[in-house]
Amino acid sequence: MATRLYPNLPPGYMWKSGVKVLLSGGILYAGTELYYGSENLYKMTLPIAQKYIDGEQSHQFAVKMAKYGLLPRAGYNLKEYDTLKTNVFGRDFINPVGLAAGFDKDGEAVQNLRKCGFGFIEIGSITPRPQEGNPKPRVFRLTEDEGVINRYGFNSQGCGPVSARIKKVFDPTNPVLLGVNLGKNKTSTDAGPDYEVGVGSFSSWCDYLVINVSSPNTPGLRSLQGKKELGKLLKVVKSSVDREEIESGRRPKILLKIAPDLNFRDKRDISKLVLDKSYGVDGLIVSNTTISRPESLNSKEKEESGGLSGKPIKELSTRVVGEMYQLTDGKIPIIGCGGVSSGEDAYEKIKAGASLVQLYTAMVYQGFPVIGRVKRELDECLRKDGFTNVQEAVGTAFPEIKRNK
Repeated sequence: MATRLYPNLPPGYMWKSGVKVLLSGGILYAGTELYYGSENLYKMTLPIAQKYIDGEQSHQFAVKMAKYGLLPRAGYNLKEYDTLKTNVFGRDFINPVGLAAGFDKDGEAVQNLRKCGFGFIEIGSITPRPQEGNPKPRVFRLTEDEGVINRYGFNSQGCGPVSARIKKVFDPTNPVLLGVNLGKNKTSTDAGPDYEVGVGSFSSWCDYLVINVSSPNTPGLRSLQGKKELGKLLKVVKSSVDREEIESGRRPKILLKIAPDLNFRDKRDISKLVLDKSYGVDGLIVSNTTISRPESLNSKEKEESGGLSGKPIKELSTRVVGEMYQLTDGKIPIIGCGGVSSGEDAYEKIKAGASLVQLYTAMVYQGFPVIGRVKRELDECLRKDGFTNVQEAVGTAFPEIKRNK
């Protein structure tokens, strides 16, 4: 009979203790890596989690992580660079990398999202009345392509609950600006009143408002990008903002978010509208998701209906950024959105004419540490090309426009 090494210890004590030590060590390691925003940790764990958790559940879990502060609190995410400081819309930004709408739809995690390295964040889209959106499943990961197709359909708690939440956390002195993306209800036949409600609900509690007329998942919404309908809608929005400014003394910037699938005539018409001061548009977000499907897609989910985002849309959205920059002669700020997952991606959009950039889908595949990666790599790109500040690089793909400015 084997002699126990420590006869006075109860049976099983050693292996149970070993298990506890290993578990404690693993938890401590994971916690430390999470705290510092380890890119390797997310790279190892995200593919495993995505095998067992669908796209929408993963999205909800990520929002909960942000809400309860389970975000990087040190490391590259929190590192800022002198080259990335910029001034847009008359406001100072600590960096040009922002969170796109669609992640925090109901403004549940604003406070902590402002602490994880972004230069600005955008919540929404928010509709006047609560609505559930489209039937599930409605989010599909195109893993092989690092893309996502969604057909959420503006699922929203509505302006009432969300504005009440935002009133409690909005701080106009916070250096990380807050944008609110507004949409219309699916059943509304007249979009004007819906956007009026949105303006009235949020204009006093944000730094900018986004008029979203480009989501492909609400019937008839994209038709509002036509010259006549868009002009009418922008007049309604401007009148609403004017009224709110008289009452509150605050005036948020107004941005228009457009689709990447517009024809040249629509792009030209939009450029004329936004340059006309009577419509009150301060900037563009280029672009929303696309209904097109590049031939390069490999995922079996590529045939799902909805808006495509992520790497497959990168070149398309960057091209539209450049087109709108040229059509507006570089006279109106553009936020480049679509396929930003590295510093080089951001740099391409900036050279094409974007003053700021946004990301979201990249977090699906790289987690929150992608924020630090994009900033770090963007700083490297700027320095390599001899720029001392990101503003110097805006629109450099079109030097003739730079000379006219």
